[in-house]
Amino acid sequence: MSDEELKQGPIHTVHVELGATFAPFGGWEMPVSYAGTVAEHTAVRENVGLFDVSHLGKALVAGPGAAEFLNTTLSNDLTRIGPGKAQYTLCCTENGGVVDDLIVYHVSDDELFLVPNAANTAAVVEALAAAAPAGVTVTNQHRDHAVFAVQGPKSREVLEALGLPTDIAYMGFADAEYEGAPVRVCRSGYTGERGYEVLPRWDDAERVFRALLDAVRAQGGQAAGLGARDTLRTEMGYALHGHELSVDISPLEARVGWAVGWNKPQFWGRDALLREKEAGPARKLWGLRALDRGVLRQDLTVRRDGDEVGRTTSGTFSPTLKIGIALALLDTSAGLEPGDEVTVDVRGRSLRTEVVAPPFVEDHTR
Repeated sequence: MSDEELKQGPIHTVHVELGATFAPFGGWEMPVSYAGTVAEHTAVRENVGLFDVSHLGKALVAGPGAAEFLNTTLSNDLTRIGPGKAQYTLCCTENGGVVDDLIVYHVSDDELFLVPNAANTAAVVEALAAAAPAGVTVTNQHRDHAVFAVQGPKSREVLEALGLPTDIAYMGFADAEYEGAPVRVCRSGYTGERGYEVLPRWDDAERVFRALLDAVRAQGGQAAGLGARDTLRTEMGYALHGHELSVDISPLEARVGWAVGWNKPQFWGRDALLREKEAGPARKLWGLRALDRGVLRQDLTVRRDGDEVGRTTSGTFSPTLKIGIALALLDTSAGLEPGDEVTVDVRGRSLRTEVVAPPFVEDHTR
């Protein structure tokens, strides 16, 4: 896709004004950084950061029995939550691969709001629309709403400064207003820190973002781009579709089997996933912590005693730990355990790493 074809979010001109550097992501032109990835990463871990993730998809599933229908398609069990709660779930293929991982907002039994990944929104909407019973509609609302993520130890203070609700349980959400603009606020995020995701209407996005940014700066924080979002999520071992999850990587391999309602009688991919669960996955996601100097990247060969045992799915320099880290799918037949040493081929050099169970850093989401 050429730069001319890249989509732009509702506040692209604000990012330009802030001096952002841009890169394509999921078909969108996205801000990678403003002050530098390490500084933005540190702001989130120590104070607060503000991300524009409006490229994320949005869709509405509505009509009598919408929740019951959705529960027969997506992996997680919607009966575990009720109105005012959100849930991480998966849209799987019949072979047990993952078309997308997404968040479902349970507004009511007849109204569910979905936030899929940008590049996969159309596929998710089309699959659900094709399966929906009479009376249930599936509507792509990609450009109806913006999504801003306020993440970090001081995220509560930021929302309070705008009069937005903060007393929300983890993965709960509330509908509110900011100066007359409808805003949905969810206690969720993708960084490992306490945080909120704020969803205003597309047309209200700029004034809500500017107000949030003023409040973030007042707390010693700053705007953050996708560079910091990636280093933060990698430190937590969070899966990113196209890296740790795909149509060729199952939830069990990616360590997100907890997002599968194993006792449900029906969902896409159920039979294949149950067979895989019984047999055990052939690969499993692990963390790798560099023991030598060097930066790890995705799609590098991992070896143990000279034998190939897997490949990296993501890799970066950890600003928190100040070492190279990676996520990797490793063969379960290799019998690897935390503390074992493996090497990663980095441009012809064998870089020693230690196998660890993610996350690499302490989880502060709750």
